[in-house]
Amino acid sequence: MFLLGKVLILMKNNLDKRRWLILIAACLINLCIGSLYAWSIFAIPMADYLSELTGKEIASLSIVFTIANGVGPVTMIAGGAITKKIGPKMVVILGGMLFAAGMISSGFVTSAGLLMVTYGVLVGLGVGMVYGCTISNTIRFFPDKRGLIGGIATASYGISSVLVPFAANMLIRMAGVTASFKILGIVMLVVIVLASAFIEKCPDGYAPAGYTASSGNGKAIREYSWMEMLREPLFYVMLLVLCCGATSGMMIISQASPLAQRVLSISADAAASIVSAIALFNTIGRIIAGGISDRLGPVATIRCIFAGSILGLGLMYIAVGGGAGICFYMGAYVTALMFGSIMGIYPGFTASQFGPKSNGVNFGIMFIGFALAGYIGPTILSKLYLSTGSDSMALLLAMGLGAVGLVFAFVLSRFKKN
Repeated sequence: MFLLGKVLILMKNNLDKRRWLILIAACLINLCIGSLYAWSIFAIPMADYLSELTGKEIASLSIVFTIANGVGPVTMIAGGAITKKIGPKMVVILGGMLFAAGMISSGFVTSAGLLMVTYGVLVGLGVGMVYGCTISNTIRFFPDKRGLIGGIATASYGISSVLVPFAANMLIRMAGVTASFKILGIVMLVVIVLASAFIEKCPDGYAPAGYTASSGNGKAIREYSWMEMLREPLFYVMLLVLCCGATSGMMIISQASPLAQRVLSISADAAASIVSAIALFNTIGRIIAGGISDRLGPVATIRCIFAGSILGLGLMYIAVGGGAGICFYMGAYVTALMFGSIMGIYPGFTASQFGPKSNGVNFGIMFIGFALAGYIGPTILSKLYLSTGSDSMALLLAMGLGAVGLVFAFVLSRFKKN
């Protein structure tokens, strides 16, 4: 206890050390809100529950996830704006309460429409507020490791889709799907509130000992407001790159189970293991690419990501066309790895281009590219499969978007040179 007390006192007086505790707290919080991506675990039992309750057949609740994923940028932007006034701790608590209210109230719904409001709107808004705040605030504490820390912070969000399904499945079997929403909502609210006690605002101009802030060319990074950012052509190129890079990942992740069942002719239980592996590769990519981008630079890393994504999608295309099943596994895992990679480096990339001071708002606006991808990717796959009876055309189109993204990545290099 004495040693623990000494450590805490040392950390209290040393922000360079305390920032690691802030990172750990942010990761715990993101682990909770990342349960949004465990929606597939709730979707089928909830559809069965509502069908039995209303007497009407409910075939799919995918629209709920689409809404939750789409509304996030609203509170990411708003949360970034109010963080300057009330501080990141209060923003995390408010977002956590919104998230928990959505989870708990989802356990009381009696229709799909209400579920769209409780889980789709409330949970989605809560996730956006918390995620944007924890990521942007944490990156400000690590100007020397923006890529790596952005990768770690977003990886804790992604790993939730690997860990939460185990707890959710157990709760659903033991207590039912509605009770599971209530229990998880309460538990996650407690964790978020406790972890938020360690969240603090990064002082303006903070830099760890021995570090001098620079943009890589010896000049200090210019701070852009969101209005100034929107006047920069670079912003729109970056937005397009993010949208292209995230589309293929959202296409595969959102429908990994039915896609695997169709291509490999396997059961839903067998496909579940592939879904978990995809989530794991998604998480690993966020950490690895973050560290690489600190060494090679984000633009060079993005070019590698798009090349890898095209390769992964090409392997899946071969599998869909009757190739070996191993091509599907390799392709899906490489695609997930590349998706995680671009999501991991973009918070730090945005801060490095437009400054860390307003990154909460700026990254929230940039995140619109991801929200668009969350709609475009799954929609392309489902609609083209329904119209053609095959996944080949969707994968070809995703490869085309990857090629477009690669072209824009070279355009980014031009901006960097200028």
